[in-house]
Amino acid sequence: MSGAALERAITAFRAGRPVKVGETSFVAVETATATLLELADPSGEARLVLSGLRAAALSLANEIHAAEPERPVAIQRSAWLDAQAGLALADPGQDLARAPLGPLEAVALDRPGDAEAALELARRSGLLPAVWMLLEGDAATWIDPQALSEGQADVMVTARAGLPLEGLPPTQIVVFRAEDDGQEHVALVVGAFGGQPPLVRLHSECLTGDVFGSLKCDCGPQLRQALRLIAAEGGGILLYLRQEGRGIGIANKIRAYALQDRGLDTVDANRRLGFADDTRDYGHAAAMLRALGADRVRLLTNNPNKVDGLAAAGIEVVERVAHHMPANPHNADYLATKHRKSGHLT
Repeated sequence: MSGAALERAITAFRAGRPVKVGETSFVAVETATATLLELADPSGEARLVLSGLRAAALSLANEIHAAEPERPVAIQRSAWLDAQAGLALADPGQDLARAPLGPLEAVALDRPGDAEAALELARRSGLLPAVWMLLEGDAATWIDPQALSEGQADVMVTARAGLPLEGLPPTQIVVFRAEDDGQEHVALVVGAFGGQPPLVRLHSECLTGDVFGSLKCDCGPQLRQALRLIAAEGGGILLYLRQEGRGIGIANKIRAYALQDRGLDTVDANRRLGFADDTRDYGHAAAMLRALGADRVRLLTNNPNKVDGLAAAGIEVVERVAHHMPANPHNADYLATKHRKSGHLT
């Protein structure tokens, strides 16, 4: 299956349109307004499908999958379960603000593989992992569930230009487009590295830290320090990857922030939303480095997953260079959690 099929499916989900995943049609809870849901499900029989983690947080029991708590759970439709109620159930940020909803009746899924793939499609679309499973009708957009597990990490260069940056050697900015999901990623090629393995930083987009200077994380200081270190080496590469919030997207990242305000740490907040604590994949980063002629690198990181991810995609990491920023009162717990729960190195 071509990458264009995944891009079409993501576009449809983000627009609130149905997508047929395998043999079953679904529409994303977050983008299916009352009008769109009525059009897709005129009989009002669509079932709400939640991630196993979210269902557990709602104390839903699904005896069929009791031994597999990660499996999705379907909820029988009832008169009160409309588009607004479905979103309220899907979003843990509303748990303390909404009135109790129910009763909730979990039912068996005929095609759990299709449902799992539909939840993954929602995650890849930057949406809450919650979908309406349509029991009738069809969808104009179709995707093979296997396409969500395999994917294609190919990228193409779409634009390139010089970019003068304060305090840095001559720098080029290179824009890549991923051929599977259509995301655009950026590389800064700084100075020259003379055929030696360049110093490379994989930096995941962080609007709050990089742009607004948030103190909740160390992303902004890491970005600026990485560019200084690359300049001091005479050259290297910084990849700016569209993986906001460790891959969950800006809206879900802010939802996670709200949960952190209520006492959850960064890992538990992601899980409460129905995501893994880190959903990033480094296949696109590896493809970008290959396109830039860098198949052997010195990697500026404290995250062993980045080393392993590049290695799995065929990029040799000849050295890991530590990259630490001082803590502040707002991010000390966040940094400690990354070390304790996510395996970040010291």
